[in-house]
Amino acid sequence: MAKRKAMSSEKARNVRYQGHRDALLFAKAIGVGEDYQNNAIAKKDVVDHNKDTHSVKSGGKRWQVFLYGRNRFLSDNAFQSMNGIGQLLIECLDAYPETYDEYQRNKNNIKEHLRNPMRRLCELFQEQRRVKTFIEKSFFDGNQVDYLTILHNSVFHVFLGKDVVKVMGENFEVVNSQARRVSETPEQKVLFKYKGVNVGELEIRNSGSNHYREALFVFNKLKVLDLLFEKIPMTEKYNNQVLTYGNAPKLFNKRQK
Repeated sequence: MAKRKAMSSEKARNVRYQGHRDALLFAKAIGVGEDYQNNAIAKKDVVDHNKDTHSVKSGGKRWQVFLYGRNRFLSDNAFQSMNGIGQLLIECLDAYPETYDEYQRNKNNIKEHLRNPMRRLCELFQEQRRVKTFIEKSFFDGNQVDYLTILHNSVFHVFLGKDVVKVMGENFEVVNSQARRVSETPEQKVLFKYKGVNVGELEIRNSGSNHYREALFVFNKLKVLDLLFEKIPMTEKYNNQVLTYGNAPKLFNKRQK
């Protein structure tokens, strides 16, 4: 993934609007209707007939899974219980000075200081169970969200959260970023790869004052789909707009009367 510019307020609004629109489309596709329940802050975009919850993803090529500041990792017990991951994310954030102006004056030294905690963070992710726990928390707020539902080519693809966590945890190769040019500093990100291709990236935002010194976790939509389609077969067609995969039909297709 190339280096990204900070998202403008207008673009952020458009992304949120698109997300709300796609959640509504999914709610209608499964017969819930326009008065569907949701809690977007908790990643619960749509509550279905069974009272199970869906994180609905669509949009462009990139998904922002989370953008969290220091206080989130301090106050969230789940991140603090991941055998050091939450603590190392705080250490990565603390590698940066409090203000963007201070960072601008001393970029190279700060990036060099970040290398050590980023390297240790990557080392923790060499254990599959930690990758699974981190993915489960990041995508599904622990086990609070039941499905990852992806809109692609006008069809909603419904994956059970547990299937997604298992596939990602067992197939990602987790490595640090490397410098490609003399001007770049290595070990500034943790990369989640499949077949040598970047699928997800975890980094500390340093590209502007708007979201400076926040941990950003992003995924490439098409690369996620490639992985999920390869590892989780389509098992049942719910209707012309909704397909269900893996173990999802066992729960999702049993509509509440």
